[in-house]
Amino acid sequence: MNALTKLLEQKKKDLLSVYFTAGFPQRDSTVPILKALEGAGVDFAEVGMPFSDPLADGPVIQHSSSRAIGNGMDVGTMLEQISGAGVNMPLVLMGYLNPVLQFGVADFCRRAGEAGAAGVILPDLPPEVYASDYKSLFEENGLHHIFLLTPTTSENRIRMIDELSTSFIYAVSASSVTGNKSGDQQEKRAYLERLRDMRLRHPFLVGFGIQDHASLSLAQAYGAGGIVGTAFIRALEEKDSEELAVRALLDKLGV
Repeated sequence: MNALTKLLEQKKKDLLSVYFTAGFPQRDSTVPILKALEGAGVDFAEVGMPFSDPLADGPVIQHSSSRAIGNGMDVGTMLEQISGAGVNMPLVLMGYLNPVLQFGVADFCRRAGEAGAAGVILPDLPPEVYASDYKSLFEENGLHHIFLLTPTTSENRIRMIDELSTSFIYAVSASSVTGNKSGDQQEKRAYLERLRDMRLRHPFLVGFGIQDHASLSLAQAYGAGGIVGTAFIRALEEKDSEELAVRALLDKLGV
């Protein structure tokens, strides 16, 4: 069974996913980070595929992506690293469509499935294009594709994404880039309440702006859990080891 499918069947609430960029802070940091996250009890990891033009990401993750590319990280190297990681937690690969197209979508799906990835997030891949061009490739290789929603996504489109989804849905907490702490809390609550009250077929996790106990608690109160990225990238840059960075993050989140 797909590891993400199994996790979502066993745990319905209070999920925690942590994002980091493959190849940051060092080219060979990927496996030690995954082991540290799994050892600390994080539910699943999102492994970022560095890209030179990450439009949805804020400056912190953009910096990590640029540095990873400078370290020699690319899609093929990332897939080799996760293949030998030796972790049991589900791994979701997150990035942009252009590097996947350059690698070759069929080869990417095959290699990702062989490496043990459970899912992929490509924010700039429209659901309609996924359904018409790539759905069969993902399914043949045992990969979930996770779609994003924003506060401006219409109900009809949310329902369509829910129908197309096979695992969880990524609910972007605000119409901004990653790491942005701004935004009206009342509007966020109204948005998350709307998603909750729609009683979707698939659970949703909340990301973008999750960086402390209060923001994680809000995500877990309305959705199945929260996704943290920028706060962990900062911790990786500030701390002397992967384990210390993970501990610092979990302390900040209050978990």
